[in-house]
Amino acid sequence: MNRALPALLLLLVAVTAQAQTTPFDMSGERPKGEAPTAPQIITPQTAVPQTEPPKPAVPAVTVPQTVAPQTVTPQAAPPLIMTSPAVTPQTAAPQVSPPVVPAQTTPQVAPKAKQTTASTDPSAFRRYVVPYAKLRLEGEADRKSWSIYLTPEQAAAPAKLTFAYQNAVVVAPEASQLTVLVNDRAVHQQQIGSSDNESDISFDIPRGLLQPGANLLTFEATQRHRVDCDIPSTYELWSDIDPARTYLSFASREAEKLSTTDAIRAIGVDGTGKTQFNLVVPALAQPGTTKPILRLAQGLALLSGMPNETFSFDTDALPTSGPGKMTIVVGTPAELQPVFTVPTAAQNGALATFATDPHSGQQLLLISGPSWQAIASAIDMVVSPTDRDPDTRRDLLVTQRWSAPDAPLIYSGTSLSFEQLGVRTTEFSGRRFHTSFNVAIPSDFYANAYGEATILLDAAYAKDVKPGSHVDVYVNGSIATTKPITVTGGGIFRQLPIRITMRHFKPGLNTITLEAMLLAEEDTACAPAATSSTTPRFALFDTSQFTVPDFARIAQRPNLAALAGTGYPYNRQTEPTALFIDRADTDTLSATATLLGQMALVAGHPIALEPTASPSTVGNRHALFIGSVSQLPSTILTQMNISASSQVAWRPPAPGQGGIPEASVTIADWRSRISGGLLQGQIQSFQQWMHRNFDITLSSLRFIPSSEQVFTPSNANSFLIAQEANPTNDATWTVVTAPSAGDLRAGAEAMTAQNTWSQISGRITVYSGKTGKIDTVPVSRFSFVVSQPWSLTNYRLIAANWLSSNILSYAFLFVVGSFLLGVSTASVLSKIGRRE
Repeated sequence: MNRALPALLLLLVAVTAQAQTTPFDMSGERPKGEAPTAPQIITPQTAVPQTEPPKPAVPAVTVPQTVAPQTVTPQAAPPLIMTSPAVTPQTAAPQVSPPVVPAQTTPQVAPKAKQTTASTDPSAFRRYVVPYAKLRLEGEADRKSWSIYLTPEQAAAPAKLTFAYQNAVVVAPEASQLTVLVNDRAVHQQQIGSSDNESDISFDIPRGLLQPGANLLTFEATQRHRVDCDIPSTYELWSDIDPARTYLSFASREAEKLSTTDAIRAIGVDGTGKTQFNLVVPALAQPGTTKPILRLAQGLALLSGMPNETFSFDTDALPTSGPGKMTIVVGTPAELQPVFTVPTAAQNGALATFATDPHSGQQLLLISGPSWQAIASAIDMVVSPTDRDPDTRRDLLVTQRWSAPDAPLIYSGTSLSFEQLGVRTTEFSGRRFHTSFNVAIPSDFYANAYGEATILLDAAYAKDVKPGSHVDVYVNGSIATTKPITVTGGGIFRQLPIRITMRHFKPGLNTITLEAMLLAEEDTACAPAATSSTTPRFALFDTSQFTVPDFARIAQRPNLAALAGTGYPYNRQTEPTALFIDRADTDTLSATATLLGQMALVAGHPIALEPTASPSTVGNRHALFIGSVSQLPSTILTQMNISASSQVAWRPPAPGQGGIPEASVTIADWRSRISGGLLQGQIQSFQQWMHRNFDITLSSLRFIPSSEQVFTPSNANSFLIAQEANPTNDATWTVVTAPSAGDLRAGAEAMTAQNTWSQISGRITVYSGKTGKIDTVPVSRFSFVVSQPWSLTNYRLIAANWLSSNILSYAFLFVVGSFLLGVSTASVLSKIGRRE
């Protein structure tokens, strides 16, 4: 009996292999034209499967198991075709292999999206939608929102959104999700699981969801770590969205058409987040064209509202078209004859319309007329929607094209709820929660030495949150305050005051970030799947408030931060600003238009300009001086406290050449060598200790501000912005210069980018095109410029901030006041009472 059993098993195995030579044929269900599937031979390991005759009407596969076969019907994946009648199976000695069980596989299901490598329709019109050079969602929860402007044709056309993303390898796919929202409606959600390379995701936008005008686009990520449960590990979590592979595609070619000048708002960006206006002006060198052309550039910048705008000029050829680019042709019909055929209507009056170039097929904005006076009228038709009275108070700083919502402008004591600031009620189950909002401050803000804002926090934390957790507040990336959590057993914060020093606030846009660091016992143990827990630890409510008290308001001169923040002082002038340009070549005018476009964007309206041929005609007006350093008058550089020798000595090395070492040896260096550096090192250590513990620096220990020092730009710098008062101290002069016109254009494009423009501050800002480094020279001595009506409260706040900045003056006044009080008290007491 024992010998017969193995023989019987071998016989049954052979019979099974012979039975498989006539396979079950499902070719009737195979799509027409599909290649036959190679057979898979499944050999059971032990028991004999009890096979049943196949039923063609049932797409089921009988798979042998260890003891008995199980019939499995896949639900998410198509049936597995095991054999094909067109191919003869190999019946050689069978190799034992584990059974294939389709039900145990986990298919990646994306109901409304599919992974692609390119657009399914190459003829579709694309609109890139990411207004940044890089878009990264960081931490355990992050969210980025901005608006895109669509024409009526684009909103009506069938649309598809495609994006590409890649995440950190430590992101756990089973606990991490990426959500895309359009106009606050979720249109796609999926697990985050593309750490090896970028994945392309494409899905349709529901019809009727897009609307003409602004549409809100949001990318939201929830990410958890694979293995670590501590707070430092949360900084390793990220997901990158590729701007070059993220776009809207429209099936209708009508979406590409631009019908009215309002479509300028829909120019969008290219694959790197940039927007470029290419102006073709054959009469560019004529003096009378500069003023209307620069007004047009400011109007285009305001209409599009994009964060990274550049302008370029040409005189004799149309540039190539592309996403995020717009060509504007300006001139009389006779001037444009070699470049573009102008309609006959331009011979009779002003014309501003979109037209199509018959040679290249690109659409362009045509502005023409019988004379430049008529052209100026046509430009006014385009730009007039952006005009605003400089004396009109605006309530918002427009940021929605790169950060929604727009930032409210705070002029005095104000309280805003988090709901008004765009912060939603949120429950959070991770370890590091953070959220941000934007506010704007006027150009005459003067409370950086004493002012305090307050967050009245409505929040709650769970029972397992340990003491040692804390809530941090950052202003423009700098830590402002920390609020510890000291009570165990959970708690609810109701209008908890968190005071924020205003030393890091600046004129213009300010970003406040609230971050909660949450510690728990379970993070110490870090059990498997602990990071996947969805039990909330922290809740932030949108009833929280951001409160700013009344603060001192008086403008200062010079103040480049106010220029970068709101365009001050040029944004408040009713009379034209004097503009001096050394020569009207394409590079210099491109740099000027790029700079003025950014200034108009932060000012909220075009800045009135009056070109001047000589600095001597500027008088007591506010002025801008733009050009290469060798072409600027030396008197202008002297007024800016810039060394006049810079006109000859400032020459950055050419590409491929090493820089010439500069003579940097000074008398102070030799004094240090002779006397030894030990004492100086001790003094520096003491100064650092005082600054670290008491926020007292050597510059604050002064009676009055010191005088400005003459600045000499280094050959490592390739661009410079400086500001000072004019010789009569009743106007502001700003100089924008570089060693050459090419450096001027490159520097203007780099410094007006969204991530660098806010770094302009002090009285001088320099930029290195080779390293990308930005340095500033702080203001030592400034003058006040009255910007508000007389008010005792305002002057009291001004005095408080000035005395806080000049500690010795405050101490001296305190001693003098105490002495006078003592003398007056003694004088009064000496006259009363009994005398013998």
